[in-house]
Amino acid sequence: MRATVIRGPQDIRVEEVPDPALRHPGDAVVRVTHACICGSDLWAYRGVAAREPGQRIGHEFMGVVEAVGAEVASVAPGDRVIAPFVWSDGVCGYCTEGLFTSCPHGGFWGQPGSDGGQGEAVRVPFADGTLVRLPADLPAELEAPVLSLADVMGTGHHAAVAAGVRRGGTVAVVGDGAVGLCGVLAAKRLGAERIVMLGRHEDRTAIARKFGATDVVPERGEGVQAVLEAVGTEDAMRTAISITRDGGAVGYVGVPHGGSAGVDIRQMFDRNITLGGGVAPVRAYLPELLADVLAGELDPSPVFDLVIGLDQVPDGYAAMDERRALKAMITF
Repeated sequence: MRATVIRGPQDIRVEEVPDPALRHPGDAVVRVTHACICGSDLWAYRGVAAREPGQRIGHEFMGVVEAVGAEVASVAPGDRVIAPFVWSDGVCGYCTEGLFTSCPHGGFWGQPGSDGGQGEAVRVPFADGTLVRLPADLPAELEAPVLSLADVMGTGHHAAVAAGVRRGGTVAVVGDGAVGLCGVLAAKRLGAERIVMLGRHEDRTAIARKFGATDVVPERGEGVQAVLEAVGTEDAMRTAISITRDGGAVGYVGVPHGGSAGVDIRQMFDRNITLGGGVAPVRAYLPELLADVLAGELDPSPVFDLVIGLDQVPDGYAAMDERRALKAMITF
């Protein structure tokens, strides 16, 4: 089969790789129909996050089950499914608490020895604990909204939950990428009355307004009760903490890069600021978010502003890196 691999900084290729096969009774093989490029993939593309030459890449996908192991009970060949960006066994203590990302048997798509999501097929370990079945008659117009639930919408929702967004509250969002924009949508869904988007790029702030942002400002402003940090740099975290009012909370989901990541413990201590978040346990949020998408009540699809085929994936990385695209969707 063909899949996306990374050979080094700025070097993304689509190459022939071995077809995935069942290795364990709990495995499934999924033929990918839709995938996408994540902003976090760009850290590897830029050489900031280390990858082995030839390592698979991509962690957001949906598709059709092609084969299942003898112990798989929740899905069958022919089922349409979506996968969160990590696999998990679904039965350990962490999984039963909803923290699927801490599963001791779990892992991330694209890690050495595993398939990446940006390929024609994926072997899914622990299929029963990982995959979520979709309606067989899923309308084409809902495919993009559903795909966003594999990562960016669930991650934006995690930031909002971690920051304690509540009905009638005020929220600020730091980061105008796909996750930050989904954080705006999540805050609106949870009932926030005022949502402030920090951003300077008109194409992205236009989506933020469509998603429910009531204010757009280019830089830090007055303090708010809840702040969503969706970048991961020191400057972004510093800004997030600084604009949180005393007694407020920061929900951080940007993958941290650089030193202390801008966390000043003394500042947080003196002002009673709570810091929560981390790797989003998307599998825990998938059922409720999927229900809203299927009901027509949640539509994150505007974050996809570029649709490409597998052969065009290297161009998709370049477009996102150069900010000519917000988020690329790959169709097979």
